[in-house]
Amino acid sequence: MKYFNVTASFLFVILLLTSNSYAQKSEVSLNLMPWPASVKLAGGKYRLDQKFTVSITGNPGTNLYSAASRMLRRLSDRTGLFFSQDYLSADSVAKSPAMFIHAGQPGKLKLFVDESYELVVTPTQIRLNANTSIGALRGIETFLQLLAADNSGYYFPAVTINDKPRFPWRGLLIDVSRHFMPVNVIKRNLDGMAALKMNVLHWHLSDDQGFRVECKTLPKLVGMGSDGLFYSQSQIKDVIQYASERGISVMPEFDLPAHSTSWFVGYPQYASAPGHYSIERKWGIFDPVFDPTNSKTYVFLDKFFKEVCSLFPNQFIDIGGDENNGKQWNANPKIKQFMKTHNIPDDRALQTYFENHLIPILTKYKKNIVGWEEILNPALPKTAIVQSWRGSQSLEQAASEGYKVILSRGYYLDNYRLASDYYLTDPVPDSLKLTDPQKKLVIGGEAAMWAEYVTHENIDSRIWPRNAAVAERLWSSKNVKNVKDMYRRLKAVSFELEGLGLTQKKNQLMMLSRLANGYSIKPLLNFINVVSPVDLYSRVKSRTYTSYSPLTRAVDAAIPDPEAARDFNYSVDRLLADNASDKNSVNVIRKKLTAWKNNDSKMEWLIARSPILKEIQPVSKHLSELASIGLQALHYIETGAKPDDDWMKESILTIDQAAQPGGEIKLTIFSSIKKMVEYAGGNNRY
Repeated sequence: MKYFNVTASFLFVILLLTSNSYAQKSEVSLNLMPWPASVKLAGGKYRLDQKFTVSITGNPGTNLYSAASRMLRRLSDRTGLFFSQDYLSADSVAKSPAMFIHAGQPGKLKLFVDESYELVVTPTQIRLNANTSIGALRGIETFLQLLAADNSGYYFPAVTINDKPRFPWRGLLIDVSRHFMPVNVIKRNLDGMAALKMNVLHWHLSDDQGFRVECKTLPKLVGMGSDGLFYSQSQIKDVIQYASERGISVMPEFDLPAHSTSWFVGYPQYASAPGHYSIERKWGIFDPVFDPTNSKTYVFLDKFFKEVCSLFPNQFIDIGGDENNGKQWNANPKIKQFMKTHNIPDDRALQTYFENHLIPILTKYKKNIVGWEEILNPALPKTAIVQSWRGSQSLEQAASEGYKVILSRGYYLDNYRLASDYYLTDPVPDSLKLTDPQKKLVIGGEAAMWAEYVTHENIDSRIWPRNAAVAERLWSSKNVKNVKDMYRRLKAVSFELEGLGLTQKKNQLMMLSRLANGYSIKPLLNFINVVSPVDLYSRVKSRTYTSYSPLTRAVDAAIPDPEAARDFNYSVDRLLADNASDKNSVNVIRKKLTAWKNNDSKMEWLIARSPILKEIQPVSKHLSELASIGLQALHYIETGAKPDDDWMKESILTIDQAAQPGGEIKLTIFSSIKKMVEYAGGNNRY
């Protein structure tokens, strides 16, 4: 919430009273995310000690035993307790177990699998019941989030939770073509997905900048189209197994007919224009595209998909289908004649022709297709899933025509939006012009992490913790949407994700240490905590980037939606909403503004010794100027004195100038400083 004022506070109270999920104020203090369908706190606590053991009953399959073993290790790591139980198996026997986990049957990684569970914690025992092992996996993650501590040690609050997801498809797309991501990066993000109950890894494995999967029958795909950066088939199988153990399916994407330059580096004969092809080093939409009029194209693709479909057990495979500019087709006389002969009126119809020849190949190998909204055409089989990335119009069209749809529009993590923006983007908003049966065809959504501006070093900070807000939107009830409480829980979740091996915090500190050239990072950290990268499109316009460009600058270390800036903005909102009577907010604001005012001189010293930071020097100066204005405005607000018109005009001008980015980063507190100035000048609308 940009403005959390008295009205917003009142709405929050109404939400607490009307939402089933937030029926009790005491329940809201739990750090659960995604928020369960039903939470009922009871009196008492289950005290955790080293005698804690687990028993698994029912017909759980194999994954639940390894999941329970990981649960024990995570509890042990967080508490320092030495549990006697180590690795659970079907032969494990625990005397007087503290926790019973029951799964009725092994869960299959397929769409609409039952993921529901019931978790009951009492002062003497814990029971987790689920119809499937996958439901039990989801319940384990909720159980781990309940861990709390007091002076007497660690405990779980007594509670009854009944839970199930709102949507069956809760995905994260990771692009590994534009910048390759090693296996360990994929695995640690799978751990994060599992912790937030996401269930589909959409693995974007080919694009103009690289082909990333070993194909033994077509070795030049990676031999010439990958720069040597690709996954072997054994690595692919390892990742799939790792994901499966966490209740996550892996869906590969091989984007075609466009975004296909890397295919043609080794196999140019299947492109729509002759010539030498090389891996694309820049970002954007490029001309190379498969030749749909060449019958050998489909023989080639059949050979490829025969091998790849056997590698990926997922029932779905993504064929992309997006952003074909048609230039190669329109410049090729043979293709134009083919279109005329076969009464194909335009490029869109020619792409439909291509897709209609590709789909039977995938059907032969028992795969249903997923594709971006451009694949939508009258001949598309109803087994296909359409992924909407441009807006509600394509989503409505696909659902109204009977197709299952997943939403990505509004969930692009690389656009550096606030977590609250993603959180309030609903796959089925009230404005959607669909019937109730058609709305049920919207089966979920996917966050998207495109990789033009990320490396293995900072990708986690672009995904997490903001992706947790997307995860909650896709799991929890539609009426769970209090932004301030989401941010409260997001802070706890981010801390837990670091414990799983994600690096959104620790890698930022490492990058800042490098930027500081071995000197103290304190002034740089004070600065970076109140700035954010500019949005994706501003960054595209700022300079020409390639796959070789450095992603080690301040903009790459800065995180979207920084917590320190958000806390300051909330403090200002509280102060103005309470008519400047909140002394605690006054003290917090003054302390932060004073630190920022004095930080620029320290940054000047550091920048003189680390030239890579010189581009952010103007922004650092603006921060100091904003802080000075904020301190003066705070004085006026406290004393009730009225500033003169010249001070008001000069202050507003300086604030507007400070809003301009530098070094592709922007300050995130200028709007709050402006509100303080306007309030001091007599504008009490806040």
